[in-house]
Amino acid sequence: MTSITRLFDFPYYQQDKYTSIPDALVTKQNGVWVKTSTQEYIAKANALSRAFLRMGIQKGDKVALISSNNRTEWNIMDIGVLQTGGQTVPIYPTISEQDYEYILNHSEAKYCIVSDVEVLAKVNLIKDKTPYLKEVFSFDKIEGCKNWEEILSLGVDASNQNDVEDRKNNVKPDDLATIIYTSGTTGKPKGVMLSHKNIVSDVLNSAPRIPFEAGNSKALSFLPVCHIFERMILYLYQYYGVSIYFGESIDKISDNLKEVKPTVITAVPRLLEKVYDKIYAKGAELTGIKKSLFFWAIDLGLHYEPYGANGAWYEFQLKIARKLIFSKWKEGLGGNLELMVSGSAALQTRLARIFAAAEIPVMEGYGLTETSPVISVNDLRNHGFRVGTVGKVIGCVEVKIAEDGEILCKGPNVMMGYYKDEKLTNEVIVDGYFHTGDIGEFDKDGFLKITDRKKEMFKTSGGKYIAPQIIENTMKQSRFIEQIMVIGEGQKMPAAFIQPNFDFVKEWAAIHKYEIGITNEEIVANEKVIHRFQEEIDTLNTKFGHWEQIKRFELTPDIWSIEGGHLTPTLKLKRKIILKQYDDLFHKIYN
Repeated sequence: MTSITRLFDFPYYQQDKYTSIPDALVTKQNGVWVKTSTQEYIAKANALSRAFLRMGIQKGDKVALISSNNRTEWNIMDIGVLQTGGQTVPIYPTISEQDYEYILNHSEAKYCIVSDVEVLAKVNLIKDKTPYLKEVFSFDKIEGCKNWEEILSLGVDASNQNDVEDRKNNVKPDDLATIIYTSGTTGKPKGVMLSHKNIVSDVLNSAPRIPFEAGNSKALSFLPVCHIFERMILYLYQYYGVSIYFGESIDKISDNLKEVKPTVITAVPRLLEKVYDKIYAKGAELTGIKKSLFFWAIDLGLHYEPYGANGAWYEFQLKIARKLIFSKWKEGLGGNLELMVSGSAALQTRLARIFAAAEIPVMEGYGLTETSPVISVNDLRNHGFRVGTVGKVIGCVEVKIAEDGEILCKGPNVMMGYYKDEKLTNEVIVDGYFHTGDIGEFDKDGFLKITDRKKEMFKTSGGKYIAPQIIENTMKQSRFIEQIMVIGEGQKMPAAFIQPNFDFVKEWAAIHKYEIGITNEEIVANEKVIHRFQEEIDTLNTKFGHWEQIKRFELTPDIWSIEGGHLTPTLKLKRKIILKQYDDLFHKIYN
């Protein structure tokens, strides 16, 4: 059996343990799901490695990968590069051309592989400003751009396979495997250096927490593979012999779920919120006994506690709710979904409860790019799941809480450092402990709970600490609120900018026959709308201490987005940019 010490060992391990899985990697092309077996996956990766050697790639050379969707080719290219001792630099397709230019130059990438014509157009805009870049290839066939199949063709002749084997043997677990540039919320992207050992250790230590039926599970992958969360999960799937189907796009997830019928998906909280909102909206359209049963089941789910903690009567009712209502939720998600793994941001506890009640449990975990990424994760088995926490710390990883509440992490998963930035590296890794910047605590049973971001906490002028993420997460339980950012550092009171859920606001207005305007600008200025939002804020404020309550708010007409600069590629708020963009609203609140 292949021992796994480097990232390119995963497909070989899969082949050894599960023979050759016929649908190891599956991508939809021209309306048809095209399957790639483990054997073909390895064969193509080796062909790429042979070709790259013929192209002169040296150990330590960088290859940038920019793909607007997850696909089989990305994974083959990843392994093909890593086997040569080269390193992959995944780049978010949605970032600006200026960030493309910065990352390609900072990483000194020799080659760049793009997915499609849109990404190629952005690269072409800055290509003449990237002196290290030798050539750009594309996965899609694009006129005027070399195709990745040209690299494959160059590697068809296997006469230099022994040279590939020599390169593989010279790659050590502690060698750099990838540089992942985190957008952050301000400033230039930071290049997180992750070794083979960093990511391999995280996969192997996370694996016991995920209850896969090895060799007989199916995943739908749609979170960006350029993010370490989904990428690490893809290696984990390979370790467990899970068939990986790549979703076409976020817009087509609903269709893809019904086609693929996966047993597992990974998701971010924002996506789960949208799934729940759609289910809720459909339930609200029901009438009579069906509607009553739907909301009875919802109420039951909101009180869910695992392991029968609510008693026999609750479990009896839950059994009925699952048969009559929740089974239809599962059908809508393909019918076979047994597990959802969530990361990147805090999950609302109501969603954790209701999806678990519906027998589609969300296993929430915690980590950062700098920790490869998993530090802790829930596990439904052996009483390892607790709502409102991110689970227990995984094996071989040590976590301690600093005096100021910051979570510190030490282990084989902690990054090598920031690329070309020793000063910043030494600021965040002190005595072997990575300073996460997150505030948290352990409960009496060892479950980790994240309470806020250290840098995002602020004091009001009265000296009271405000943890904005907790307030924001609670406020987003309202179906009226799409996005919210709590403000008020150094001010007398907390306030908020709110981006309404315009679709829901229009539904509400139609039900009540209110004229609220047509454009977003008209809607946010409408007195009835403002009054209704005030009611929502007043209700949710009761969950907080007087000093934490949102005293004033302003509605924004813009849809907060990655493209608009409001959100990072992982859908976190760019707080300083939002604050600057709505400076007029800030002064309206505090003047």
